[in-house]
Amino acid sequence: MNPLSDAEKVDIRRLCGYPAYGAAPTGMQSWRYFQVYGLLEFRLNNLGDAELVIARRYIGTLNALEVAIPATSDGLDTDQASVWTRNKDELADRIKLFDEWRRRLCGFLGVAAGPGLSSGSATLIV
Repeated sequence: MNPLSDAEKVDIRRLCGYPAYGAAPTGMQSWRYFQVYGLLEFRLNNLGDAELVIARRYIGTLNALEVAIPATSDGLDTDQASVWTRNKDELADRIKLFDEWRRRLCGFLGVAAGPGLSSGSATLIV
């Protein structure tokens, strides 16, 4: 099976809450300076065939969930139409579902959620 493409790796890093590291291996904020970033890169580069299938399934599911979040703005102007009443918590519910699936991807890969997927508590990475 083909290894993950660069685009798939970018998706996984982003979905797991890790920032882009750019094209050059320099800079103080590079993933190369943090152990968890290196672990994620190792895992992405060394997934087995069956694991690649599951990782790609996560990418597909998460991309669909992510695209649905901005679509909630379509109904923000309607509070009630005939018997239909919009779910006022739809945006929060979709974000919560999306983030839960992101955390599941992190769990599958065996890495901590990145700084972009905070649990609401302060995290110090050294």
